[in-house]
Amino acid sequence: MTNFVLVAGTWLGAWAWDEVAAELRSAGHGVHATTLTGLAEKQGVPAGQQTHVQDIVGEVERLDLRDVVLVGHSYAGIPVGQAAVRIGDRLRRVVLMDANVAVDGESFLSGWPSDQVRAAIEENDGFWPPLTAGDYADQGLTDEQITRIVDGCTPHPGGTLTEPAVMARPLSEVPGTYVKCLLDGDEPWGAAAELLKSERWALVNMDTGHWPMFSQPRELAAILHQSVARE
Repeated sequence: MTNFVLVAGTWLGAWAWDEVAAELRSAGHGVHATTLTGLAEKQGVPAGQQTHVQDIVGEVERLDLRDVVLVGHSYAGIPVGQAAVRIGDRLRRVVLMDANVAVDGESFLSGWPSDQVRAAIEENDGFWPPLTAGDYADQGLTDEQITRIVDGCTPHPGGTLTEPAVMARPLSEVPGTYVKCLLDGDEPWGAAAELLKSERWALVNMDTGHWPMFSQPRELAAILHQSVARE
């Protein structure tokens, strides 16, 4: 049985995957939505980048999961990518969902103007404050979905955003799928574009915004199912 380990991006916890998880379970998969340290029900706890990597690796090992598909959304692509190369033959596939790509020595904030984010972390006791409702406009979300996201978000531990990834080998060496959400940009860029040059990686587009687990959960679950069904 395929075991999907689902990890959401900044400010979110396992709760963000409720609808997607239900769809995947109905298709016969094992589903393990994971909350990273410092977020949601684990909020307020300081964490670094390697804390989040260990959260994921530890969940796989604790449950003795095999045939694992690691799914990382947005920021979570960085700890998921590191975990993918650490769990060895337990891994079946990586799915990065409009996500940052783990590159050895690079952090979440590498490669884009981040002074404003760094200042916000410093001003908020080491945590990055969540977005406001207006920031979710034009992302294919209903008002109800936006309210649900805003109400559920918690501040994100800043150390996880500034500390570098540690990759024993490139992510291009493991099989993967990159899901690009078109309302958040027409095509992958930077490290994601480089990753997709690998013969082991495939690109799938979704006509929605950056949070498809809310805007199109059924369609996203179908893509996740198909990512392994077509192997």
